[in-house]
Order: sequence, then structure tokens, then C-alpha cells
Amino acid sequence: MDLYDLIIIGAGPAGITAGIYAARKKIKTLLITKDFTGQVGLSWKIENYPGFKQISGLKLMENLKNHLKEYEIEIKNFEEVKQIVKDNNYFQTITNENKYLARTLIIATGALPKKLAIKNEKKFLGHGLSYCLTCDEKAFEGKIVAVIGGGNAGAEAALELQKFCPKIYLLEYLENLTGDEILKEEVLNSPSITVITNAQVLSFEGEKELEKIIFKDRKTNKEKEILINGCFVEIGTKSNTEFLEGLVELNEKKEIIVDPKTMVTSVKGIFAAGDVGNFNQKQIILACGQGALAALSAYQYLKTLK
Repeated sequence: MDLYDLIIIGAGPAGITAGIYAARKKIKTLLITKDFTGQVGLSWKIENYPGFKQISGLKLMENLKNHLKEYEIEIKNFEEVKQIVKDNNYFQTITNENKYLARTLIIATGALPKKLAIKNEKKFLGHGLSYCLTCDEKAFEGKIVAVIGGGNAGAEAALELQKFCPKIYLLEYLENLTGDEILKEEVLNSPSITVITNAQVLSFEGEKELEKIIFKDRKTNKEKEILINGCFVEIGTKSNTEFLEGLVELNEKKEIIVDPKTMVTSVKGIFAAGDVGNFNQKQIILACGQGALAALSAYQYLKTLK
């Protein structure tokens, strides 16, 4: 089994940036990832990443990946980390394909879309229900769709769907939309978007394909329904940390507790960066900075081992 100085797990903005910084420090590094898309790849339009007035998530990730490949860094794509075992001063990383050994780790596994956990959610996944706008929006061209979630992600999804769909319902659990003011204004002024607030979604219904959403009006306690051909769930994300339980300290949201000055976790030699950490703000540009800091901190830590 080869011994690496550093293993980076995850190839979103944080993981890729960590890889670039590690390579520039000539650290023997292995990057393991299931894919190079991540949450960012699901964003159809990014307007707050410096240097780009507007860029798609897929294009930004392609740019980051190409930048990483300019450096000598070993990459294991399409591998999923199942477990990490601390072995004296080393960390054994076990994937669905192999086992790898390293002196230090950077966890940058990001976050996964949250599920609603309601009736028939699993039944209609792929049959009218989606968690990936970028992947599936074109499939609903000319159809009536719903978006669940009134934050930035939900508002952006509803606005994007205007290009394909004649009518969009936007359902929000709270009394008001919660996204940025500029997005809320665009949504509320759109003739093709109908906003329904105080909506507690109860179930998805239909035969083989999704046909309607049942929800409760939280003001009147009455059940209502809307007829639709498709639905996108945009209610946020949860940190991808299941394989870390019992190894590093997590908070109640299952985010890794990180020292923001060094990106170190509760375990010496393990660092974390990006949406997997307990950071107040989850932004692409912040994830990049955290990835850079994690790599520099790992470099300093490795020097203490020699």
C-alpha cells in the first residue's frame, strides 16, 4: 500500500483548491472523488464568483478541474470513501475500490440535497420528481412544474424554469420567501411564477408519473392540491459526513467542527474545508479559501512529523 503525505477527499471547489495548493508545495497527494461536479455543478448561473460576471456551475467546475490537472497530483475518480481508520500516526482511507494510507487528510466532501421525507417521495424520484435542476430541467419543457423551497436555490430554480415551462408554482413553508431581495423581487414580479407560502407539503400523488402535490395551508390548516407534471426540491443541503461518524467531532447538523484559523478538526492531522464544515456561510469563494488554508495547514503539520 502506497503511503501519501496527504489524501484529499472530495473534488468540489474546496477539494480542488486544496489540491492545487498541495501540489505547489510538492506534497505527495492523492485526491479521491466520486465525481468532479458536486453541488456547484447543479447551479445553472453563478454571478458572484470574482472574475466571471456570469458562469454556469458546470463550466466553473470544468475550469477548476482543468486548472488542477496542470499539476502533478494523483486522482482517483469514481471512488467513494466508505471508512477512515486511524492507524497509529497514519490514516487508512477505505473506498469501494481500494485502501490508501496517508499522514494527513483533508475532508472536502461537501453537502447533499436534503430530502422532504414525505409520502411517495422515493416512488416518484425520476418519475417527475428531481433534486437536480441542471440535470432535468429540459425534460419538463412545455409542462407545469413546482419548486419546493423559497430560499435562493428555490428562487433561482423557478426563474430558470421560465425558459422552459409556461407555469411554475413556488412553495415555501414559511410566511415569506427567504432568499436574497433581488431574487425575491424577480420571482414576485414574474407572470409565470405563482408563489404559495405557508405551504407544508404532505405528499406526492400520481399513478406511474407525478401528477399532483398535496399540501397543508399552515394558516387555515386546510389541505390543498396543485396539479403538476414535475417538481424540483430545493430545500437546502446536508453535510456528507456519514463515513466520518465516530472519527471526528460533528455538530447537531452533522457538520464537521473546524477551527476556522487552521481548518483542523478534533483529530490532529485531519482538516476539513467547504460545505462539509460548520461554517456560517456556504459560498463557493469561501470554500476555495478554506481549501487553500487547509492545504497550507496540512503542509505545516507535515513539517512537524519530520
